[in-house]
Amino acid sequence: MPEYKWPEADKRSLIGKRHSRADGPVKSSGKAKYSSDISRPGMLHVQAVRCPYAHARVTSIDTSEAERMPGVKMVQVVVEPGKPNAETQWFLDHVALVAAETEEQAEDAVRKVKVQYERLPHLVKEYDRTAAGARARPQDAATTGDPDTAFREADVVSEGEYGARFISHCALEPHGSVTEWKDGRLTAHLSTQAVAGSVSQFASPLEVPNTNVRVICNHTGGAFGSKFGPDKWDIQAARMAKAAGRPMRCFTERNAELIVSGGRPSDFATIRIAAKKDGTIIGWQSDAWGTVGPSDRGAAPPLPYVFRNIPNIRTRYTGVGTNTGPSRAWRAPNHPQACLLTMCALDDCAAKLNMDPLQFFLKNISLVQGGRPEDYSAELLKCAEMIAWKKNWHPRGDKTPGPIKRGLGLSIHTWGGLGHACQCDVKIHPDGSAEVTMGTQDLGTGTRTVMLVTLAETFGLPLNAVKLNIGDSDYPPGGASGGSTTVGGASTATRRGALDALEQLFQKVAPALGVPPDQLEAVNGKIQVKGNPAKSLAWKQACAKIGTNPIVARGACQSQAARKEKLIDANVGGAQMADVSVDIETGVVTLNKFVAAQDCGLIINLKTAESQVFGAMTMGVGYALYEERVMDQLTGRMLNNNMEFYKLAGLGDIGTIEVFMMTGKGFDERGVIGLGEPPVISPGAAISNAIANAIGVRVPHMPFTPDRVLAALEKGGVA
Repeated sequence: MPEYKWPEADKRSLIGKRHSRADGPVKSSGKAKYSSDISRPGMLHVQAVRCPYAHARVTSIDTSEAERMPGVKMVQVVVEPGKPNAETQWFLDHVALVAAETEEQAEDAVRKVKVQYERLPHLVKEYDRTAAGARARPQDAATTGDPDTAFREADVVSEGEYGARFISHCALEPHGSVTEWKDGRLTAHLSTQAVAGSVSQFASPLEVPNTNVRVICNHTGGAFGSKFGPDKWDIQAARMAKAAGRPMRCFTERNAELIVSGGRPSDFATIRIAAKKDGTIIGWQSDAWGTVGPSDRGAAPPLPYVFRNIPNIRTRYTGVGTNTGPSRAWRAPNHPQACLLTMCALDDCAAKLNMDPLQFFLKNISLVQGGRPEDYSAELLKCAEMIAWKKNWHPRGDKTPGPIKRGLGLSIHTWGGLGHACQCDVKIHPDGSAEVTMGTQDLGTGTRTVMLVTLAETFGLPLNAVKLNIGDSDYPPGGASGGSTTVGGASTATRRGALDALEQLFQKVAPALGVPPDQLEAVNGKIQVKGNPAKSLAWKQACAKIGTNPIVARGACQSQAARKEKLIDANVGGAQMADVSVDIETGVVTLNKFVAAQDCGLIINLKTAESQVFGAMTMGVGYALYEERVMDQLTGRMLNNNMEFYKLAGLGDIGTIEVFMMTGKGFDERGVIGLGEPPVISPGAAISNAIANAIGVRVPHMPFTPDRVLAALEKGGVA
């Protein structure tokens, strides 16, 4: 039985090196087929009839005229008048679906469906809890230690209000699927981050066995937490496909996508921090609130964030139900909001102490939970070196003349990232070809490349000598790509399966080389006696001894067992620092430089690991400075549900980004830890603190748009 571990550093030829994405050529050339690219013979196009109100009851639906429209083959009423589900809870929720020969015919028919509504009271803005009335429900409160005494005995007490507005999911590929039935079995080409997990989510509502459902997703055009399974329109379209006997294509329109596909919940908080004059934090108190959409059972942010070991803590959270599209997981759920609330409050406390925030954070680093204190210290100091903190930091308020003020800000963050349970089949064929097969998915993060690197490294082969099959639920089950769990799970299952397959190959080859199987190794395209390249067989020669049937080994990742084997681990830390310029006449914030130091255990592919951090920081600039769902309380509608006014960061907005991966001795021994989410957590907090350092006042709510900057300056008496 092989020893399941990663190769030692001096034995790695591929792991930890820089490799371009395996799917890069097909994506850059346009050959990659996303679910929304799938076209099946006889396929019908589905469009939705959507409610124009934030909260309404459907009193009647007349589909007769739509049914007579050219090309229309089916109209499916979803919200039936008089039934318990006759209420719609948010703007653009769908009430019926139309299937036609072309997308244009379906759109024309949608306009002919006559729906009568009874408008109901609505609430779409959650910030004012008094206006929310009964929709604001206190739900979580906790106390640790003795906060009252801590605040009485504190030398300094800082207090402030902070907030992160609700932002919408905005994946490049909208939510949807192409569904088709054949011989009683459904095949769904679904845009998803959970190929295997979506099977039961189709099967249960359709009342068919799981064995009668196949989910395929070759490439995903963005998900970020919003595509863990089929949506209700996918289920309804699958029913229509079965009834019509024809495939159905059902994808959301962009204006609806920004509402119905969910988003990141809002969070606001008033926070007090108690500290001693030497900077020691002794107490925390927070009163937080926010919305996840129609439910008033919100998701309380983990406050205080990272600094969980403050001795005296009191927290309270209130969920506010609103008639808006519901929230969904959004890259590091709840962490960016909690990070903003916590790190800004800590930065304000440091300012009140007249203390450099870097020194303030380092002084209190023993209070962190999740990640190792020594790693946070090293990461903060590395970032400080990269951004020249000692040279460029100044106390609050840039005193240089002119309207452009410059400042620095910092933040730290944590994430779990333990690899998930999954399985794969590893095959070695008699002709020397080798492959790994898993029902997982690649969201564009580099999963394909990581699995191929792991397989090739184990077999001692070049990358182009191994093959990968993913994206099909008929393959061995992979886990959902969420929580930064895929890289650990997929690489571990591949490594274990490959080692088991290699063990079988060694048994076939050992007699020819005259040594026991445990004396063999796979290196440089050969099976050789350990340490003796002269006594070897070329890989293809060795594989020729397999016989007629390929070697097949089932690899698996069982999270806790793999953690004990040091193949994977959890809990990482990271630090980020931002250098911004703020024009105090216009309120425009410009990012000059943005740096990050991030740990994630053993890195399989350094190039795509760095790419994950670059991408996360770019995404962070977007949500810090631009992204916001703007709702109108009078009409209940979202006002910016299009790509003109729902702003995202462009190339000219992100400044210079530098990334340093904490790798090598002290990190590699931990095994693989997920990286997709950690670096997206800190940008809002780091940028907010840099703005405060530049202009001398806190802009309380994110995104930090020019109007909010100017309002903060005016309130602070600076403008």
